[in-house]
Amino acid sequence: MNEKTSLRLDAVLNRPTTHFNLVAAQLVEAAVRRGEGKLSATGAFSTSTGKYTGRSPKDKFVVQDEVTADTVAWGSVNVPFSEEQFAALYSMVLDYLEGLDEFFVFDGYVGADPEHQMSLRVINQYAWQNLFARQLFIRPTREALQDHKPNFTVIAVPGLTAVPERDGTNSEAFVIVSFKERVVLIGGTGYAGEIKKSIFSVMNYLLPQGEVLPMHCSANVGQDGRTALFFGLSGTGKTTLSADPGRQLVGDDEHGWSERGIFNLEGGCYAKCINLSREHEPRIWDAIKFGSVLENVVLDSDERIADYNDGSLTENTRCAYPLDYIPGRVDPSLAGHPSAVVFLTADAFGVLPPISILEDEQIMYHFISGYTSKLAGTERGIQHPEATFSACFGEPFLPLSPLVYAQMLKDRVNQYGAKVYLINTGWSGGPFGVGERISLKYTRQMVTSVLSGALDGVDTRLDPVFGFKVPTHCPGVPDPILDPKQTWKDPKAYDAKAQELAQAFHDNFKAKYADLAPEVRKAGPVVK
Repeated sequence: MNEKTSLRLDAVLNRPTTHFNLVAAQLVEAAVRRGEGKLSATGAFSTSTGKYTGRSPKDKFVVQDEVTADTVAWGSVNVPFSEEQFAALYSMVLDYLEGLDEFFVFDGYVGADPEHQMSLRVINQYAWQNLFARQLFIRPTREALQDHKPNFTVIAVPGLTAVPERDGTNSEAFVIVSFKERVVLIGGTGYAGEIKKSIFSVMNYLLPQGEVLPMHCSANVGQDGRTALFFGLSGTGKTTLSADPGRQLVGDDEHGWSERGIFNLEGGCYAKCINLSREHEPRIWDAIKFGSVLENVVLDSDERIADYNDGSLTENTRCAYPLDYIPGRVDPSLAGHPSAVVFLTADAFGVLPPISILEDEQIMYHFISGYTSKLAGTERGIQHPEATFSACFGEPFLPLSPLVYAQMLKDRVNQYGAKVYLINTGWSGGPFGVGERISLKYTRQMVTSVLSGALDGVDTRLDPVFGFKVPTHCPGVPDPILDPKQTWKDPKAYDAKAQELAQAFHDNFKAKYADLAPEVRKAGPVVK
């Protein structure tokens, strides 16, 4: 941060109405006092984020300067923003902070491994967003706060809206990262996930410089010490499958893989709540209590009981809570090198095997592809299931080329002997609307078999379209389910739908990675 701007920010912060590092109870009190929301029946703070109930990727920018010009992968994900525009907007943000009666500051860390930890400051207009930051990032001890100096600062002011014609943004909302100034500016949107994911993007830029692979994945450890990683886009089961009562949770969303092993980037979890039930996700259910933050969850007006089946505000209902709300978690959030890496997909076409073994170039191909399905009815304008691809299962958060992360993953898998699997948590017996979603009971059994080593050396068949090795038997799972074609009434309809998905894979790869090594491209499905 340049000296002039730094001095001005210090002056803005140095006011008696600036609240530094309040504890959760104080932040809840402040949020209720300020009318930012209310307590639910379980004691969680419940709020609505207004117009924006999810991330706004078209409003995200990266400042293009001498630090980023030749390192960032510029394009539709990383849209350049000029230094002059950033300086002007930063000045507006500081003006806005000066005009507030009070605001809230959290000082903490990102990264549970001290060797790869980044100090962080989050400045919030809203008390509830500061509570969110406190619960999601790593909270320092009071002693550590005495010497805390932030390496990166996030300023979130939802009440400040941009004027695109004047400020160079695309809308009233903006999320702008400057790696030179080490500042993130967020305005015009109240969705707290922007705070979390902007810092994940920062770590995706910084960690590879220290030979650490940043990953959009969950992680847990068994009693035998075997670590597992779960990659997957929203709705594939990443959080659900990692919150296994029989295993210790490392983290549910963001991790680094260093020469020492796995470490969580965060100090909390940010779970989806839509259709949440105690039966299927008891750990998440029980974590929604005082100190947690509910976003856009509808409450019964009389008793304030959360209705997790109500998606009237958004399907993207969320809850943020600290890791210490999860019993039996790994503390600190460190683990050894993984023995199993699981790619999760919710295939609404109903053609991918429930479990497959990936080898060699298939690992890079499917990591770069990052496939899952968007479902009809969940987004406006979608009438039929659509294949969606997000590189490395987190493309919106990758400042570098996806090939950088994919090569790092492949190298680590080979170096440490991890086995890689693709697990389909989507549909069987037909596509969405015809078939049924694969039972969570069976999916959990497949995961258990992967982690216990029960599939090591098992007989496999070669899928003729996707080229995977598919186990012919998995303990606790009916054999016919393992071959999706057998679950369809019309085999020809299956063949047609499989070719439709195979073509989608090819089209995505051709559009984005035409110059990639031929051996990687050949690891994709067969299109007849």
